[in-house]
Amino acid sequence: MTKAGAAALAAAAAGLAGCGPAGAAPGAAGAGPAPAAGVSAGQLRSSVAAGYVFLGQMMDRYATGTVPRLVQSFTGGALGRQRFTASVTYDDALVIDAYLASGRPADRSRAAVIANGLVYAQAHDPQHDGRLRAAYAPTPLRSPADVTATDPASLAGNMAWAGQALVRVYAATGRTAYLTAAEAIGTWVQAHCRDTRGPGGYTGGETAGGQQIEWKSTEHNIDLYALFSMLAAQTRDPAWSARAAWARSFVARMWDPRQGRFYVGTTTDGATPNDSVRPEDVNSWSYLALRDRRYAASVGWNVRNLTVSAAGFTGVSSCRASRTGIWYEGTAHLADALEFRGQPGDAARAAQYLSALYHAQARGPGTDRRGIIAASRDGLPDCGGGTFSASLHTGTTAWYILAARKVNPLAVIPARPGTR
Repeated sequence: MTKAGAAALAAAAAGLAGCGPAGAAPGAAGAGPAPAAGVSAGQLRSSVAAGYVFLGQMMDRYATGTVPRLVQSFTGGALGRQRFTASVTYDDALVIDAYLASGRPADRSRAAVIANGLVYAQAHDPQHDGRLRAAYAPTPLRSPADVTATDPASLAGNMAWAGQALVRVYAATGRTAYLTAAEAIGTWVQAHCRDTRGPGGYTGGETAGGQQIEWKSTEHNIDLYALFSMLAAQTRDPAWSARAAWARSFVARMWDPRQGRFYVGTTTDGATPNDSVRPEDVNSWSYLALRDRRYAASVGWNVRNLTVSAAGFTGVSSCRASRTGIWYEGTAHLADALEFRGQPGDAARAAQYLSALYHAQARGPGTDRRGIIAASRDGLPDCGGGTFSASLHTGTTAWYILAARKVNPLAVIPARPGTR
């Protein structure tokens, strides 16, 4: 789950309003980057290649070769000045997805190295129960003592993205350890988060202190629907299909047909729809995961309500209450969703967003002309009481690569031949 989505729902569930609420295997890959408005196909290919250079630099910051490791999420900008070095688990999953999207054996090997880091962190968690934590120190993982959780929360959405990435690495390599680790994540979520209140679905997980999170996130349930569907496809175990249906049913109950968008989730009572924040990610990811025309209006809602131009940059905001700058990760989410929705005008709009990302890479504040910054300015409110910064971000860069290559990271992939 994105920082924006997690923070938005956590704060929304606490009753805040406005800016305060809210924290070659994948998909259907095209042959290469799609043309963007004002950007030639050749320029976009070069831009994507530069993005891969950035990911490689971040991955090799503390170790190289086959040493299992996780990837520092941010560099430069306000977070660099604050010496923030954490590796966010969600970002690691996205970097895996981006590497698998290239189709190159060397990048598949890089994806496996990061997946090995996730498996190692899971195996050496103090609870030994299949969970992953929200963020870790990017220390090379040579011994159990190297596993350091910088954010020990166990968040259902974060873990779902990690599980999806592990399934994809399994599909690309055939190594059953990755599928086993993904199943362990799903089993933990089923045991700790399944909820029968109101519309059902799954709760948010556990806080850093080990307390149960009582609110439910539409975005988390989208992520879990994707993970459980992937596990069902790979294992042919009907239990995963039933769990996917439980998550999807919750998502459907969060649909607001009048507005043509999804509620962010429920309040802490687990039943009341929470509408105090209206974020981008839930509406883009819902279409990428569900590919259901009944909910396709959610993508258009984002375009109409969240498109922003500020200080010479364009893109989308993280929610309606934060419109003084551009959130580039969300801009990439929306470009990808538009490419897959494919309604009249969608391709042109997606190209405009890709062009905005291309120009952020080329001339955004603090750019190295390789990575993509998280936001167009430091201090951009994230709709959860925190801020985004103009720091280079692996997660945003990975989403840009996926959107430019027309890869849907939430799509279910076919089972490997001979899958049990």
